Amino acid sequence: MKAFEILDKIYPKDIGFLFADTNFQFLVSVCLSAQTTDAAVMRITPILFSKYPDEKALSNAELTAVEEIIKPLGFYHMKAKNIIALSKALVSLGYIPNTIEELIKLPGVGRKTANCYILHICNEPAIIVDTHFKRVAKRLGYTAETDPDKVEFDIKKNYPKELWSRLSMVLNLHGRKYCFSKKPNCDECPVRSYCKTINPS
Repeated sequence: MKAFEILDKIYPKDIGFLFADTNFQFLVSVCLSAQTTDAAVMRITPILFSKYPDEKALSNAELTAVEEIIKPLGFYHMKAKNIIALSKALVSLGYIPNTIEELIKLPGVGRKTANCYILHICNEPAIIVDTHFKRVAKRLGYTAETDPDKVEFDIKKNYPKELWSRLSMVLNLHGRKYCFSKKPNCDECPVRSYCKTINPS
């Protein structure tokens, strides 16, 4: 965990990528963030939530109207269907669940989205396996898995619970700043000596 200890000192403690006025809006924002950037989501959600601020409003929305708003995010037909179905489910349920097991039963909510909600809204330990985390975790030798769910379970099995949330954020930030998918900035990487890609032994 030496690499983590180094990165933990470099990256800020309090940082977020998605911001919302309510828990519902945060959950929808995370659902919309799949296969796109957080910055793109933050450009669209003010428009979406000005028209559909809560689950009741969005549950009654016309599919085509929602599609038109979120079209720039890509996969807009599937995402629009999912967030409307999610809203209907939450209206029926009467509350937003606060466990991963319950959250993943909701339409359009996978483990990454559920973990993100648990960490940022419920302030509970969680491992958020996005593309950045998965890439950096593998390169640093924290997991040999490639499937996101298996990566999550592998990290949870091998590292203490009190480190999960910080590990999620630190590896994510490192993936954004240095450890790119293509042409990573290895020359300036502060933990290059711990990278299994550069130093497989």
